[in-house]
Amino acid sequence: MGVDLWDDATWRRVVDEAEVLVMTPQILLDNLRHSFFRLKDIALLIFDECHHAKGDSPYACILKEFYHPQLNSRPSDPLPRIFGMTASPIYSKSLHPASYSKQISELENLMSSKVYTVESESALSEYIAFATTRIVYYDGSITPSDSHNHIVCCLQRLQEKHLEVLEGSLYGSSLENAKQRISKLHRTFLYCTANLGVWLAAKAAEVQSTKEKLLSFWGDKVDKNVEGFIRKYSEEVYRELAELPLTYLGIPLTLRRPTRHIGEDFTADIQDGLLTSKVHCLVQSLLEYRHMQDLRCIVFVERVITSIVLESLLSSISQMSGWNVKYMAGDSSALHPQSRKKHTEIVDSFRSGKVHLIVATQVLEEGLDVPSCNLIIRFDPAATVCSFIQSRGRARMQNSDYVLLVRRGDAEALSKTEKFLASGQIMREESLRLASTMCQPLENTLCEEDHYCVESTGAIVTMNSSIPLIYFFCSKLPFDEYYRPLPRFTIDKALCSCTLHLPKSSPVQTVYTEGEVSVLKKAVCLKACRELHTVGALTDSLLPELGVPWEEEPDIVVEKYQHEQPDYYPEEFVDNWFSFSRLGIYYCYKISLEGYFKTTVSPTDILLVVKCDLGPDFVSSSFKLCGAQDYVNVAIKYAGIIHLNQEQVTMARRFQATILSLLINTDQSEGIDAMKYFHEMEVTMGIVYLLLPLVSGKVDWCSVKFSASQVYEASNKDTKHCHSCKEVDLLQTKDGPVCRCMLKKSIVCTPHNMELYAVTGFLELNATSQLHLRDGSAVTYITYFKTRYGLSLTHKNQPLLAASKLVEVRNFLHKRHYYENKKESCNSYAVELPPELCRVLMSPVSASTLCSFSIIPSAMYRIQCILLSAKLKVQLGPRMQQFVIPALKILEAITTKECQEEFS
Repeated sequence: MGVDLWDDATWRRVVDEAEVLVMTPQILLDNLRHSFFRLKDIALLIFDECHHAKGDSPYACILKEFYHPQLNSRPSDPLPRIFGMTASPIYSKSLHPASYSKQISELENLMSSKVYTVESESALSEYIAFATTRIVYYDGSITPSDSHNHIVCCLQRLQEKHLEVLEGSLYGSSLENAKQRISKLHRTFLYCTANLGVWLAAKAAEVQSTKEKLLSFWGDKVDKNVEGFIRKYSEEVYRELAELPLTYLGIPLTLRRPTRHIGEDFTADIQDGLLTSKVHCLVQSLLEYRHMQDLRCIVFVERVITSIVLESLLSSISQMSGWNVKYMAGDSSALHPQSRKKHTEIVDSFRSGKVHLIVATQVLEEGLDVPSCNLIIRFDPAATVCSFIQSRGRARMQNSDYVLLVRRGDAEALSKTEKFLASGQIMREESLRLASTMCQPLENTLCEEDHYCVESTGAIVTMNSSIPLIYFFCSKLPFDEYYRPLPRFTIDKALCSCTLHLPKSSPVQTVYTEGEVSVLKKAVCLKACRELHTVGALTDSLLPELGVPWEEEPDIVVEKYQHEQPDYYPEEFVDNWFSFSRLGIYYCYKISLEGYFKTTVSPTDILLVVKCDLGPDFVSSSFKLCGAQDYVNVAIKYAGIIHLNQEQVTMARRFQATILSLLINTDQSEGIDAMKYFHEMEVTMGIVYLLLPLVSGKVDWCSVKFSASQVYEASNKDTKHCHSCKEVDLLQTKDGPVCRCMLKKSIVCTPHNMELYAVTGFLELNATSQLHLRDGSAVTYITYFKTRYGLSLTHKNQPLLAASKLVEVRNFLHKRHYYENKKESCNSYAVELPPELCRVLMSPVSASTLCSFSIIPSAMYRIQCILLSAKLKVQLGPRMQQFVIPALKILEAITTKECQEEFS
């Protein structure tokens, strides 16, 4: 509706046309402060959930800033009658009966109203259905202490490990943010382990690790690079917790059942610490209502993460099939926040019967009216009397139940529950006892020095509203995508002073005040509001002056900031493959990669083939890319022109598409699908260039030609050997017999574990050779693969392949701290593979070529940025072109500090 932007005339028209207005208390408070209408215009004020009228809440501010000052100073002026509604006038954690009278009196005095109620609950039960309260007891945790301690130590070790990684990778606010989030997640995982069980703690880690990714592969959103570290931490916690039940919880090897699913054997789950007795009690309590038709149940929990993992658990239990389970949490939650629209969808589905069970935090304790709700379960105890009563009131159907889970033997929890149950009658008795007592007026709710009032309109700004008004004023000043006007505060606690610095476009630049340290920011903002109104920057309604005279044109046209910016590509690379393949003549640039690498393999040179000259900046240039513990110097040099026919371009394109698809896509199936897609020649526009491996300064056409063959198709009989072998020596693979030459220097996949490996040669071992395990024992490769994967090796005399996991694709565009003096070798571990378990995806391809193509994506992205910088220099006009400024220097000038590059 945009009510925040309505002016005085709009509100006046709405008030004149309507007899009843329904709004949030904050909107009413804002309108009263801006004097769009006054209390005398209102005949009746109805406050829903009026127990919120306390402290500096909107309800309380309406009464303190407007109602009581008028009641005290002008009692003869008309005031609205006040009608408040609440299920509990007590809104605190105190359960002492003596405090009830004091709190009820304070609420009555603030609202200038008396509490009306009945003598007993039985009087209400004639008109309203009350749920029957049941207390269900559950046993404490039976997880062995040594197992629990091991889990705690494991989580502590992972936290320390990832905090140490952060120290060398992030800086400033990003580092502090990441530390706080990992520490908070650590506490969350500990809480889940102790209160829900290892299984649900692992689920919590999985949920956090699979949140929507905020980082793209190339790091174009580096301001959110914290998410990558958080995800890695959560992923490792998930892996550790997922394996703990079978490894560390004392389950003998003979009794391990890795195929056991959650909920199949609750007794074993509880004994192993996979689930807690409390969770089991919840499940059993729900199953008691399995026979009920049209179940509508709400399970109240304390934490958001509990609601998320319990939704997953209850949805997966076979005995509850047919029940649709959803969770609800506040929209400010850091874990999977939900919008108001999502809340409305869930509640509507609950009303209609499409959703049967909601696991919710306190967000659902108020405001939901579902007459058909017939079961409420408090998984976690209520924090306040009000929370207890409000949650019980959600069950509106006849014969509904209110189930409370209490740990057996917990005298404190049982006593608290009994006090909650008795609180309703105590509140009624205290309210009736105070019925004859008159409300006392509140004095000095709005002191002269605590507010500023415009005499002509009656608009008012108080200490409580001064800071939001200053921020709102700054938000209306000129801004663009590079600058957001915000106030800045300088507080000197020793001198008890505060200086407010407003943006340069504000007519008032600085405001100074002295006073009590706790209210300095409020006081200086109140003073600034007074000065801004005096100079006309705030209207008589105390709103920013937004009008621009017709005879004046604004100096700056401000467009709305777009968070998602378009991607730009250098025109030298933009084309379609169909036309590119028919050019015939191409420009070549040799890319040399040197530096300190995490692998002992040295990268080969790469030839960049493009459609046109890249300009003087690429005749001979270089730049540096830095990683965590390594770096690479990239040198580019013009190498002349080359003649290629359409067939050669097609082969080259297939080669680079294949090798990059396999290196970038860690999922085997995704990589193969990408290979098939890129083997087609598109006619649509895109980024077009060729990357060819060089051997001794010449293009390695042998690798390009045969690696580009579609070896992933088992029906292709021409790929059994490379046609250059003098003698064909076939070895049996997953797709049939293949020549030795096709296996040596190849990329293979192993379907049994869905992994990709780089093969470097053959070993003097076969399937009957001994494999030495980590525990010191030795078995044959036949026995190992049969035991581990259930695979039978039939070609026992075939030599094993010497292989290693594919080199990790490096993204040097994310900021990483590196140590030039700390040269650690991080080679991929070697494995021995039986040929009959392998499927050849690409051959031949050397380790040096793989190393180069793992770095080349980052290098090409930097080259694109340099080309765009050179284009910017041209666009700046002749005046800029008269200076000899390398494109790399222009890139340095437009690179922000947040990118954390060495030259930024």
